[in-house]
Amino acid sequence: MINVMLVDDQTLVREGIKSLLSLSEEIEVVAEANDGDQVLNVLHHVGHQCVDVILMDISMPIQTGIDAMQGLQAANILIPVIMLTTFDDQQLVLQAIQSGAKGYLLKDVSLETLVEGIKTVHQGNTLIQPAITQRIIQGLKKRPRQDLEQQESPELTEKEKEVLRLMASGYSNKEISSAMFKSEGTVKNQVSAILSKLEVRDRTRAVLKAIELGVI
Repeated sequence: MINVMLVDDQTLVREGIKSLLSLSEEIEVVAEANDGDQVLNVLHHVGHQCVDVILMDISMPIQTGIDAMQGLQAANILIPVIMLTTFDDQQLVLQAIQSGAKGYLLKDVSLETLVEGIKTVHQGNTLIQPAITQRIIQGLKKRPRQDLEQQESPELTEKEKEVLRLMASGYSNKEISSAMFKSEGTVKNQVSAILSKLEVRDRTRAVLKAIELGVI
């Protein structure tokens, strides 16, 4: 059983997600907060060791999800956070990922997608939802190059760039191996090489940095 905390200022949204998750035998909602400023207090009350994953609204009126996540990090509470967002929040999504969020999902996702997303970050992986990623990609490509950090682009092979493009579309290693007709072990090694060349810790940051540098 994966224990989840919900954080959203809209009661109907929070209750809707809670009801949806109650249909899964693998997930249990053990804590709730209606704004980012309550997160630490609620976790202190229930015991942060009892929470495996936090589902948090990225945009809240008193303290945003990004602010709350930074507060968690300052308190050395390293619970993985999935940001819940809308299509209009792409700039905030970028900030959230850069601040340490393990992934992001649209608020209207299906139960299957939500459960799989929670399981993904609980297993230590990052979560990229293609529908949002494509909007982020378009937004980044429209930014003037002078607004980006002046960094030298790493030397990536064409195969590594192809893997990156599939990663940006939300493909898992297994799906990439099928699409490229390579073994899953080979793909895993290529992903590791990409992370090393881009000097990032995970797939999400690899995709975002590659887009910013104009690699893909």
